[in-house]
Amino acid sequence: MSSAKFRHTTVTAVVIANMVGTGVFTSLGFQLLELRSGFVLLMLWIVGGVAAVCGAMTYAELGAALPRSGGEYNFLARIYHPAAGFVSGWVSATIGFAAPTALAAITFAAYATSVLPEGSDPWVRKLLASALLITLTVIHAGRRRNSGGLQMIFTILKIGVIVAFCSAALVAVDLPQPTRFLPAAGDTSLLTSGAFAISLIYVSYAYTGWNAATYLSSELEDPQRTLPRILLVGTTVVMALYVALNFTFLRVAPMDAMTGQVEVGYIAAEAAFGDFGGRFTGFVLALLLVSTVSAMTLAGPRVLQVIGEDFHGLRLLARTNEDGIPSIAIYLQSTLALIFILTSTFESILVFAGFTLALNSFVTVAGVFVLRLRQPDLPRPYRTFAYPLTPLVYLSLTAWTLWFVMVSKPVEGLFGLGVIASGLLFYFVTLRARKT
Repeated sequence: MSSAKFRHTTVTAVVIANMVGTGVFTSLGFQLLELRSGFVLLMLWIVGGVAAVCGAMTYAELGAALPRSGGEYNFLARIYHPAAGFVSGWVSATIGFAAPTALAAITFAAYATSVLPEGSDPWVRKLLASALLITLTVIHAGRRRNSGGLQMIFTILKIGVIVAFCSAALVAVDLPQPTRFLPAAGDTSLLTSGAFAISLIYVSYAYTGWNAATYLSSELEDPQRTLPRILLVGTTVVMALYVALNFTFLRVAPMDAMTGQVEVGYIAAEAAFGDFGGRFTGFVLALLLVSTVSAMTLAGPRVLQVIGEDFHGLRLLARTNEDGIPSIAIYLQSTLALIFILTSTFESILVFAGFTLALNSFVTVAGVFVLRLRQPDLPRPYRTFAYPLTPLVYLSLTAWTLWFVMVSKPVEGLFGLGVIASGLLFYFVTLRARKT
């Protein structure tokens, strides 16, 4: 088996690419259904970014103290109980990566087909999304050099295009929208409203992926030293990109045109550059989503690999190729994502995926308190900055969001809880099979 390791720059690229994707190019349309203040809308992305940074700093302590690939699966199994880790891995496999990978591929297809005069048939989009997923699966299940190099190229391209788009759109727009970005009367109450909390669900989903580096810990050079820096740099860069993008969207495009729409990036580009420029930009933005699908295809299967290492009945998932890549796990996750693409709609999985992932991260961040209490002498090469304030900020914001999901969208919340319950049931079935 190869002993090659991913460089910290490659893993930073995975963190950035995992976050910048479907959420930021689709969320604003949903947020505008309830909120119309530019200041409040930008505060959504700042608050979501602060929560992500706090979560990342807490994960950095857990990742440095418990350095093994697998992310939450590794953390929860060692902090709480193997059942908790297994359920977390189950969530990551079925929802955490497969569903967002499908959403990113679907969004890629939607933006790519925006170049067509009359749009495209839904099944054409599904086939295009499926083709992208299959291509990236074959690449990432092959050689590590191809995998890491591809990720760096697409991530650099993604950052460059976003910066260029924001700069060009702000300069090109003839008449900027009269959107106010400074606080005004009534904004304070909106920041604590249910509408803000509901909108934070979409923002939370857009930031999902800040923990991606912890899925590759054992394949990272010197994880105790580099993991905290990777998580902080990756999350901070993404927060800056998100605020800049949404400022640009609101500055160049009418709110009414974007309200309830998925392809807000295309709408903003069309408002700034005209019909041809909008279609061209829509195609370029579609290329950015290739990086997101690529990053999730790379990071997610490492969870399945670790589960296979720990559970004899699932040992096939731990099998790697000659370059140390868990190819079978990659193929399995991509198969699940392909099922989502072919059978589900974008809206049907966005909210419940965001809820389930937020709950998973909530339990993990809370684990930093449990681990310090149970194992105070455990070596911690990195300790969470401003502890305990940092994890408490994350837990408070996430709990607020989860509560409003259950109150206002109980079907999606209950479906997420059902996925968790099915994982627990599968754990006990697997455990019994191992004993017989």
